[in-house]
Amino acid sequence: QVQLVESGGGLVQPGGSLGLSCAASGSIFSISGMGWYRQAPGKQRELVAVISSGGSTNYGDSVKGRFTISRDNAKNTVYLRMNSLKPEDTAVYYCNADLGLDVSWGQGTQVTVSS
Repeated sequence: QVQLVESGGGLVQPGGSLGLSCAASGSIFSISGMGWYRQAPGKQRELVAVISSGGSTNYGDSVKGRFTISRDNAKNTVYLRMNSLKPEDTAVYYCNADLGLDVSWGQGTQVTVSS
């Protein structure tokens, strides 16, 4: 099993920046990709960004050019830097770890973009 603990998030004004982090523990040897997904009220969970163990990244279309995902394999931690935030970025952000035959999720952290 892999446990994911997210930190960061909160309230930010439009145009502002925010950072999220997610630390993995447990059977970390089984982790390949890690990433972030988000879910806004009344909407399906959607991809924000993912990063492979080798550093390859993939972003959702709505965040390309604004968000940056990075990963510190030594610390078993994945980060999400969010710039130029918009009200439509408001959602619960979930950390995700790809374990091959399984997936692990964090508990989620709220990000609210509002003036």
